[in-house]
Amino acid sequence: MTDTMRAVSQDVLGGPEVLHVTEIPRPAPGPSELLVRVHAAGLNPTDWKHRALPGLFLPPPPFVLGWDVSGVVEAIGFGVTLFAPGDEVFGMLPYPYGHGALADYVTGPARAFARKPAGVDHVVAGATPLAALTAWQALVDTADVRAGQRVLIHAAAGGVGHLAVQIAKSRGAYVIGTASAAKHEHLRGLGADELIDYRRVDVAGTMREVDVVLDTLGEENALRSLPTLRPGGLLVTLLPGAGPRLRAAADRHGVRVASLLVEADHQGMVAIADLLGSGALRPTIAGVFPPEEAATAHALGDTNRTLGKLVVSMV
Repeated sequence: MTDTMRAVSQDVLGGPEVLHVTEIPRPAPGPSELLVRVHAAGLNPTDWKHRALPGLFLPPPPFVLGWDVSGVVEAIGFGVTLFAPGDEVFGMLPYPYGHGALADYVTGPARAFARKPAGVDHVVAGATPLAALTAWQALVDTADVRAGQRVLIHAAAGGVGHLAVQIAKSRGAYVIGTASAAKHEHLRGLGADELIDYRRVDVAGTMREVDVVLDTLGEENALRSLPTLRPGGLLVTLLPGAGPRLRAAADRHGVRVASLLVEADHQGMVAIADLLGSGALRPTIAGVFPPEEAATAHALGDTNRTLGKLVVSMV
């Protein structure tokens, strides 16, 4: 190994054109950390938002974005016992400050990773962690979805949504998804039981007795979704917005609200690895790009119209 590596970096905030491949120092693993040779790094909406918008979690650039990683352990830091050099692993770097996956190498806490299932390639594994952990932590850790419950998933064809459909089905739930009509057939193939074209149907006016709503769109959508819940039901929102207005409305409807920010999670990653390995969970890959075309991938992400996940391959 050399002392430097390729990375997709940016020096200013802006459109996809600010991204460029550069050489930066190769990191070394600290205590309890892995050094991973990155094979694939999934992209998520948080990547293009942090690329373009001020005032989010990260300080101003320069920085290297990316939280999803699949690759091979190159070295381990002091105290690591779960993995050894040569192990194939995947995981989510601690969100939000552990970014840096769009590079040849990355360091991260050993317990942010799990072993990549042998039958799953790096592109599929790299597309999975952040979105799947978000869905898992919302539906399993927060909502404790159980067999027979009715789960409404907004933006069901999105990165989080299409994995949430599969995770809810793996728990035995009856899954209702909102998506444009063109995406319904694909979602039925992932296990959705009922689909609603949000462009034609008012979900709040037609749906009732839902146990759990997963909202990925924000406060206005969350407010419109409250009447769909049964008394005591739970809405989990993934975007900032579970403020006084939403909580007051939830109280009036006799339902609950939780606001979730995804966390690095070894146990969650192990559970996701099991689902991937069994075939019960599989991300839809919308496109794979070399690092030199990361700007193209970001431009597609900016459209908010891709079906599934975009991935940068670093090998």
